[in-house]
Amino acid sequence: MKDYKSRIADRMLHQKLESSGAVLIQGPKWCGKTTTAEQLAASKLYMNDPDEQMENLRMASMATRRLLVGKVPRLIDEWQLAPQLWDAIRFEVDHREEHFGQFILTGSAVPPDKSAMKHSGTGRFSWLTMRTMSLWESGDSTGEVSLTELFNGGEADAGEKKMEIERIAYLICRGGWPGALGMTESAALRLAFNYVDAVAESDMSRVDGISRDREYVIRLLRSYARHQGSQVSVKSLNDDMAANEGDMSASTINSYQQALRMIFVIEDMPAWNPNLRSKTAIRTSDTRYFTDSSIATAALGLGPNDLLNDLKTMGLLFETMAVRDLRVYADALDGRVYHYRDKNGLECDAVIHLRNGKYGLVEIKLGGEKLIDEGAANLSKLEKKIDTERMNAPAFKMVLVGVGKYAYRREDGVLVVPIGCLKD
Repeated sequence: MKDYKSRIADRMLHQKLESSGAVLIQGPKWCGKTTTAEQLAASKLYMNDPDEQMENLRMASMATRRLLVGKVPRLIDEWQLAPQLWDAIRFEVDHREEHFGQFILTGSAVPPDKSAMKHSGTGRFSWLTMRTMSLWESGDSTGEVSLTELFNGGEADAGEKKMEIERIAYLICRGGWPGALGMTESAALRLAFNYVDAVAESDMSRVDGISRDREYVIRLLRSYARHQGSQVSVKSLNDDMAANEGDMSASTINSYQQALRMIFVIEDMPAWNPNLRSKTAIRTSDTRYFTDSSIATAALGLGPNDLLNDLKTMGLLFETMAVRDLRVYADALDGRVYHYRDKNGLECDAVIHLRNGKYGLVEIKLGGEKLIDEGAANLSKLEKKIDTERMNAPAFKMVLVGVGKYAYRREDGVLVVPIGCLKD
């Protein structure tokens, strides 16, 4: 595609096709799953094509394998509309002469009815989660500091290039939606509001066929937005909504949360459990996050100027944007992002833990020497608690900032890295 902007997921998809019969790309609507898949697909089937959807669904129930005929890798877009395709693809992969690189499946929702899926897909399928664009992918980061190099002992070295706080506020509200990149700033900011409207109006009910109240959806999204980056309980979410806009039962909130997960609107962060020198109790509650910071700002009705007038809120939502970027980069390194919090209140915003056992500790701060000092002190305290006889020492300790001119290493060994120069 002529105007296609390269994604980190491009090479991940290529790698997975080399070792899997089928690759399932999943993630939020509008994040670019289908466009990325189209770059490698040799033939394509769009299950939700309005002119062919009914015929596709009829064929899926009567002669499923006929939908799988085509040059490989064959893209099947929005496959979850016909979950029986899953087992048909597994069977087809098993019985083809070439077992690898046969199919690419894309979907913006988890299938509501998995009863038609008799097999787990183990050994035939691999999974690729796509997210909205990181700042490196959207061209808003110089990419001078590489997480890969930091894990391999490299330094954080970037020339002077300060991202102004006004630009950061805009990027938080714009989000990483690929479609926003070619728009004017005012139009790009409206895109997230359109996304939230679509979630509330239709996506929440269509995902599993259960009718959900639009106002309940909006209320829950607002409450979630207020608690970004915290380990707030369902009861606290309920109390927040009751205090501001009316009560919801815990079971209703759980149902709505599950639907939001199924359409990849929210992605909470699990707790990290390192080996510690002492018997400190680790808090295991998940941290609440949207998949993109712009969903939070749109849910709250905020724009860049609102954030600039409330730097505390801006700092919390900057964390959501930074976590999205770290997740994108960690995926490329075969890693995951966790948080740490113990009974004594010691926290670490993000722990990037790779499958090979290496990990990095990250504190996220909007900027300012005082906040950087606090973040560095937290990282040093946590490092001292880790039992390095039972696990590796951290590959690096980093304070990831929004406002800052340079990437550098402090005297205490902590890296300070502006988000505008980070990449995978």
